[in-house]
Amino acid sequence: MPTYEYECQSCHQQIEAVQKFSDAPLSVCERCGGELRKVFSGVGIVFKGSGFYKTDSRGSSSAATPPAATTTATPPVATTTTSSSSSGD
Repeated sequence: MPTYEYECQSCHQQIEAVQKFSDAPLSVCERCGGELRKVFSGVGIVFKGSGFYKTDSRGSSSAATPPAATTTATPPVATTTTSSSSSGD
């Protein structure tokens, strides 16, 4: 079950509550009777086990094999030489 954090809008007391997804959210502060609102914060994620790193996604044999190179045949470039002879007209 997830843990939700609430903050009272009147006294600013923070409350953590473990609730089911189907439970109604808390709305009244137990301390002063003020309105409670959910506080949203970053989620802590811990990656355990294999498969989370670049080197874990492949077997050792395929990681050492470079990808197949595709080659295309290019026709040789024709070179033409022209000689310019100037005739003194």
